[in-house]
Amino acid sequence: MAGKEFLDLPVEKKFNNAGRVPAAVWEKKFEKLAPKDQNLFQNGGFALALNSSLCALISNNSIRNVLNVTQSRYSTAASMFLLPFISTTVAYEATVKSSLMAGNLNCEICALIRGGLVGAVIGYFYPIILALPLNALLATRFSTSPMPSKENALRFWTSLSKPIFRKTRLAAFIQVALGAYLGSKHHEIYLKMLRIPEPGRDPEKLEE
Repeated sequence: MAGKEFLDLPVEKKFNNAGRVPAAVWEKKFEKLAPKDQNLFQNGGFALALNSSLCALISNNSIRNVLNVTQSRYSTAASMFLLPFISTTVAYEATVKSSLMAGNLNCEICALIRGGLVGAVIGYFYPIILALPLNALLATRFSTSPMPSKENALRFWTSLSKPIFRKTRLAAFIQVALGAYLGSKHHEIYLKMLRIPEPGRDPEKLEE
């Protein structure tokens, strides 16, 4: 196969071979990307994770105010910052970036949807849901607010969380939009890496 023909292979055919590309080759291809693409691919997910932590801190503070909880302020804040940050980072890495590098996510729309779902579920809903039981335990332990009976628990927590969801609607939109944007951009960078010839191989000598 001539060198030009190799470089002009249809992207679909390169997709089929993406899963067989060794990690060392991906690393070499990655090093040939523009610095801004390298930075976005490596660190873009951290922006989503940081927003997740901010959502967690806002919801945690709101729930503490409703339940009159003043104890364990710093330890609770640390937990609410770290857990969503780590969870969002791991979820995005597993569902988007790792799938791209394994050659299992070759659809741009799929990458966009996955990124948006990570932003919505792990980056927005999870931090708020996490804050509810954490502060409920503190309220029960320090008797800062009467807790509902088992029969009224669902209604109580639903009523308590509704204002928080309304208050953070903008954060929800940002998380979904950012996750979708990152998924789309990471897929675009993945395509750029696919188009880079494998290092140490002469396209003129490759056979069909």
